[in-house]
Amino acid sequence: MEFEARAGQLRKALNEHNYRYYVLDDPEISDFEYDKMLRELEELEAAHPELVTPDSPTQRVGGKALDSFQQVVHRVPLQSLQDVFSPEELLDFDRRVRENGAQPQYLLEPKVDGLSVALEYENGLFVRGATRGDGQVGEDVTENLRTIKSIPMRLENAPASLIVRGEVYMPRKTFERLNEERELRGESLFANPRNAAAGSMRQLDPKIAAARGLDMVVFNIQYTDHEPFETDSAGLDWLRSLRFKVIDVQLFDDMERVQSAIFELGDRREKYPFDIDGAVVKVNRLTDRDALGETAKFPRWAAAYKYPPEQKESVVEDIIVQVGRTGVLTPKAVVSPVRLAGTTVTNATLHNQDFITEKDIRIGDTVVVQKAGEIIPEIVSVVREKRPEGTVPYLLPSLCPVCGAAVARDEDGAHIRCTGAECPAQLLRNLTHFASRDAMDIEGLGPAVVEGLVNAGMVKTPADLYCLDRDQVAGLERMGRKSADNLLAAIERSKQNDLSKLLFAFGIRQVGQKAGKILAARFGSLDALARATEEELTAINDVGGITAKYLTEWFAAPQSQHLIAALKEAGVNMDSQVAPVGDKLAGITFVLTGELSACSRKEAGEKLEALGAKVSGSVSKKTGCVVAGEAAGSKLRKAQELGVPVLDEEQFLILVGEQDGDGEALLARLKK
Repeated sequence: MEFEARAGQLRKALNEHNYRYYVLDDPEISDFEYDKMLRELEELEAAHPELVTPDSPTQRVGGKALDSFQQVVHRVPLQSLQDVFSPEELLDFDRRVRENGAQPQYLLEPKVDGLSVALEYENGLFVRGATRGDGQVGEDVTENLRTIKSIPMRLENAPASLIVRGEVYMPRKTFERLNEERELRGESLFANPRNAAAGSMRQLDPKIAAARGLDMVVFNIQYTDHEPFETDSAGLDWLRSLRFKVIDVQLFDDMERVQSAIFELGDRREKYPFDIDGAVVKVNRLTDRDALGETAKFPRWAAAYKYPPEQKESVVEDIIVQVGRTGVLTPKAVVSPVRLAGTTVTNATLHNQDFITEKDIRIGDTVVVQKAGEIIPEIVSVVREKRPEGTVPYLLPSLCPVCGAAVARDEDGAHIRCTGAECPAQLLRNLTHFASRDAMDIEGLGPAVVEGLVNAGMVKTPADLYCLDRDQVAGLERMGRKSADNLLAAIERSKQNDLSKLLFAFGIRQVGQKAGKILAARFGSLDALARATEEELTAINDVGGITAKYLTEWFAAPQSQHLIAALKEAGVNMDSQVAPVGDKLAGITFVLTGELSACSRKEAGEKLEALGAKVSGSVSKKTGCVVAGEAAGSKLRKAQELGVPVLDEEQFLILVGEQDGDGEALLARLKK
């Protein structure tokens, strides 16, 4: 069939281009040409589902989300390696090998700091992948592994059965980009690429893993029915011929040369796309390995040399402060140049004020510097006896060095943040939050478009979104007139949002969706809220003293006042679409269960919250009332067991004032 032949041609070509791009790092076509071919294959498979094959490039985007991971018993255990930490321990390892009669050739490879996995192939087709787990039992992460484009889905001229072991990692550049995106969305950051890779591989939704840009290198044949190889290096060459991305190795005949190569590898570690936490030394001949055997924990024919953190003295020449996208002030020490782990270090992270104070780091101090995790330079200690006279303790500034707004320390942490509503350093994050679904809900205004608008100089505050020029927006990369029209229409619609969404969009500390709804319903307008005192705010249920303080400080700030004025001029709604209400249900916790006919449970919860109530998802002794609709289940039964008052839908509507009846009597019943 013509369609079947074309699909086969596209699959073969796309797999070849994947191999050249992700394994050889030698692409032959542009991303645009690749995307065009992939789109054609997607359209063919959509029109003819019978053409879809397991090895099709279209299957790498991530399938259906899983409920949980299944356990996998490894056919061959995935052992760990014995660590060694000094040249002397390496010589001891060499002595033990030779005492067993071996005249070894050693294989040396970088130890990738990632997540160890096993890949299983049957008749050349990738059928399963599992994490190492405890070495005996791991987790089935097949669907997530399918999204890694350097892993071949089908092998040519492969044996009937093959299991290989490798390391999944997140390239450092990908890790930096991922953390930037998470920071824009206000999400917690990954500590390092290894944690990011492990967290991505354990996502139940493969689409999330697919978006993370993971990679993998293979370093061992776990099992195969192929004829045996004489050496590990020959097996790795064979895997390379099967188009796996295989770890780089070196071969040596004596341990002294191995030691030198380990130190050279350590000096080159930043040239790798992945983090390494050591070097692996293995006996190359497989017959020698069989003779050496293994202990209950480790093979006797391999060792992992762990690099000790290299430390050197330097001098703190200055301390500069950077403002991150979430407004956090981050101090950095400018140090006199010093060579560490193969690179010249000229600055070191100081983390926060607590770190500086604890170590008493001052400008002019001689300090000991090392690379944390072999990547990030940090100060370990101060050499007090070399401290010059006249130094003074360092304190972070009280005003933002970027915009001049006041800074404030987190109540529950060590971070100090800029409070400026229009701080340029926070612009990308603030705009992304402002446009998010739970805030102003501007469809199409994601991080990439926000970045394009900012880089083009078209937006400097959220208010500028409402003054965008259609032709300029259409000129942005990957926009065009239709996309520009859709975006501007979404921005225009957002002007009519309720005040509660605008309050959340402002990003005022501790003012989330729930607080925004309560404040909007209570005060009715932004002007009325802006005039409220801390005492008036703390009198509201669910608004504590800290939140009240943040609110009054935010409204008093010049940048906030400027932003509000600009939004008003642009025609953004500043009023609540819910009439101001009292707090007649303050102090009562409600639980909703079953189906309501007049409104959804979410809407019912909003009605209760607007009257000062709390809404919870579970019934306990502290629950004040359960509203039970049709087909109410276990929550209703638990309420009856605990003696919690229960209202049906009609009584609920009377209580919130949407149906005639004796609401006061119902309220009195709940307050008993």
